[in-house]
Amino acid sequence: MSTSVYDRLTQLGIELPPVAAPAAAYVPFVRTGNLVFLSGHIAKKDGKPWVGQLGKDTDTQTGQQAARAIAIDLLGTLHAAVGDLNKVKRVVKLMSLVNSTGDFTEQHLVTNGASELIGEVFGPEKGAHARSAFGVAQIPLGACVEIELIAEIAD
Repeated sequence: MSTSVYDRLTQLGIELPPVAAPAAAYVPFVRTGNLVFLSGHIAKKDGKPWVGQLGKDTDTQTGQQAARAIAIDLLGTLHAAVGDLNKVKRVVKLMSLVNSTGDFTEQHLVTNGASELIGEVFGPEKGAHARSAFGVAQIPLGACVEIELIAEIAD
């Protein structure tokens, strides 16, 4: 894929949001060497936490939409961290926490909402990443999903 990341974002109708202010004692990202670690981003809808529990009051498809929304926020933070998303050599890993009931088992499908968008934006080589998806009893502010990201940046 020779198209710029920003061209793909435009084609997808995505405008990158500004970095959100941290809600506690942490920073939005840390760069060490060629790696950038993005802090966990919670799902937001209309600027407020996207509240819900998968398996109780939120279904898998809605969870995927929330995960996709988080991926857009993560891209905004990654842009702020590196200045140019075309410098991303590879998305290394996503870790997803899904606020879910004890019998909900589709955390991996929820997380696909973020993984698939990352793949569309960066392409199959730069966007394919390792991943973990966990079901948890609760996420800050009652959000339905939280995702963090690690990326490698070209010199």
